[in-house]
Amino acid sequence: MEAHLQSDECALLSGAAMAYWLFKTEPEAFSWEMQKVRGSKGEPWSGVRNWQAARNMKQMKKGDLGFFYHTGEEKRIVGVVEVIGEYRKDPTDETGRFGLVDVKALRELPKPVTLAECKADPKLKDMVLVKYSRLSVQPVTEAEWNHICSLGEG
Repeated sequence: MEAHLQSDECALLSGAAMAYWLFKTEPEAFSWEMQKVRGSKGEPWSGVRNWQAARNMKQMKKGDLGFFYHTGEEKRIVGVVEVIGEYRKDPTDETGRFGLVDVKALRELPKPVTLAECKADPKLKDMVLVKYSRLSVQPVTEAEWNHICSLGEG
């Protein structure tokens, strides 16, 4: 059974040299529950066909952390993933121009953080999720990471 984040555990996962990200997915296509089932082997984050999102993935390093975000009706951050495989060619891309990274589920947020909460929070007014919500893979600053972790404590 997947562990839930306790207290400041989300923020404690952070490290000095790591970067933070947000991965968006349609839960009916690939959900947090499906990600958790993959366990320690993780899942290739494939199918990204946006150049800015691909550039973001190229910057990812093993050990970087990301929020797992459900789009669609939910529009909320539901968990934390870790990058376990750096950028490589995406075999689902017939053009050969795009790549993927591998991620594994780490922790579920006890209280999912909604897009509406992010938009209403002055501390998150400059967050990419708030300003450019359609970008599928986006950077998150350390301050945003820590704040969202505190909001997700429940």
